[in-house]
Amino acid sequence: MKTTNILIIDDEINLTRSLVFTLRQAGIDCIEAHSGHIGCKLAKKSSPDIILLDVRMPGMSGLEVLEWLNAELPDIPVIMMSAFDDTQDAVNAMKMGATDYLAKPFDVDELILLIKETNSQRQLKSEIQYLREKYTQDATFIGNSSSIKSLKEYVDRVSASQVKTVLLSGETGVGKAVVARDLHVRGSGREAPFVEINCATLPENLIELELFGAERGAIPGIISRRRGLVEIANGGTLFLDEIGEMPLSVQSKLLTFLETRSYRPIGIMREHHSDVRVIAATNSKLEEAVEDGSFRQDLFYRLNVMPIEIPPLRERETDIELLSTYFAEKIANQSGETPIGFSKAVRDIFCSYDWPGNVRELKNLIERLTILYPRLTITEEKLPLEMRSMDLKKTETIEESLISIERDLVQDALIKCRGKKGLTAERLGISRHALKRRMQKLNLS
Repeated sequence: MKTTNILIIDDEINLTRSLVFTLRQAGIDCIEAHSGHIGCKLAKKSSPDIILLDVRMPGMSGLEVLEWLNAELPDIPVIMMSAFDDTQDAVNAMKMGATDYLAKPFDVDELILLIKETNSQRQLKSEIQYLREKYTQDATFIGNSSSIKSLKEYVDRVSASQVKTVLLSGETGVGKAVVARDLHVRGSGREAPFVEINCATLPENLIELELFGAERGAIPGIISRRRGLVEIANGGTLFLDEIGEMPLSVQSKLLTFLETRSYRPIGIMREHHSDVRVIAATNSKLEEAVEDGSFRQDLFYRLNVMPIEIPPLRERETDIELLSTYFAEKIANQSGETPIGFSKAVRDIFCSYDWPGNVRELKNLIERLTILYPRLTITEEKLPLEMRSMDLKKTETIEESLISIERDLVQDALIKCRGKKGLTAERLGISRHALKRRMQKLNLS
């Protein structure tokens, strides 16, 4: 485990040397500075994990050092120390961003515990930042098909809006989590957390705890206050995957939160508030769940404020080769290898296959082929049996091609005119009635 590095900035030489000796015995590495100016130089040079800073020093005061640290090294937590019982100094230090404040003389064991807790919080913050950056990198649409272009434009409009509830639907593996992350990183709350929960993977008695948290002792085994995901995601995004699996008992509490943005953690009577965008996702027909009584109708209507349907991969034939290349390069780069290639026969099979597992299935297949046949061009015999034995799709007829082109043109015009039929007809140079007939013929709503 990495040793914690501490910089002590204090003009009391005897105190700093005593602290250095004691902390090193506790396994904490220390360096010391006896003035604010030297402390700033050492901080910039050594990048310590934590800084212990005296408030009152001759020359550059502790608060002036703290101000400099906030500007130059804002990620390093600072614990202030003072031999003077001055409440105003403590208040000013905390307002300026100090992590904590200790009055001298203090118990060394208490200081060691505070250092360990502060270092744990620092590491947790770094991990959260890493995950946030990872989510940002992974929140990417890959594809140039008309359906994906339409989806991108729709997501752009939704993310830029103030809508707080979005419902994503689509088959398993189409990329609902990718769309959720994209909505987050493009929205105004992109700097706040993105947290997710899969409603199908937790027992009924744990989902409410995970979402809304609990007071200490409210549930057996909860020995300290438990923050819920609704609180953690405040200002950002809460992603509820497989919302159709949420128990009815929790659905009512979620409905109350969506309507009021207030909730009560388990064991707490006082209401808490959270300003969070809720994105729910489902791979089933919630309308059917409403009919059979397993999903609340009022919750469905509340979630369905902004529905987004994600198309299956089989309807994105022109994207399959692009996605195959993207995954091959991404997976190879992770291990420093040369990406695998694909023969023409394999590309044809990929475009003809139904992909019941959608984009997830394609990604998993590319990963498996990369492991089994690194750096090679994948030929037909290297594919799974179910893909090798399938019949390829028939070549598209001229009539089918013309219908496909017409559908793309009409759909593109509808998107650019924001669904306004009159403007769309004018843009296409046809009458409104002709547009309506064409939309019925092309199955466009």
